[in-house]
Amino acid sequence: MPERVPAIKLVLLPKDTNAYGTIFGGVILSHIDLASAVEARKTAPHRYVTRAMREVEFHEPVFLGDIVSFYTETVRVGRTSITVRVSVEAERWGLAPGAPVGVGHGERVKVTEAEVVLVAVDDRWRPVPIRPEPMQA
Repeated sequence: MPERVPAIKLVLLPKDTNAYGTIFGGVILSHIDLASAVEARKTAPHRYVTRAMREVEFHEPVFLGDIVSFYTETVRVGRTSITVRVSVEAERWGLAPGAPVGVGHGERVKVTEAEVVLVAVDDRWRPVPIRPEPMQA
């Protein structure tokens, strides 16, 4: 089985945390948005804008020091829009508040998932076809 490659992989910083030491949901949503755009560009090199985020589910918290990976998959390509599924996993490294040092070395946990709908736009921000339209005879 080939190794999955994340669209984005990062370590979140103290500036990204709330008063409880977990990462703000909005920070995760921001990275989901970026990861979906990376995936959309694989289909066609357009400028994309986010139309909707559907079925966003937060399963587990993300802690300071977790290594967070955003995996993407194209679900649907329409005429001007593309739907991307983003699955977010955290590698735990024992830095969660109250966790003993050394607990959870590398444990992978699915923390969030979402579907993102993006629309290809031109330089005037109007929708454009993702793929060239066939010539009409």
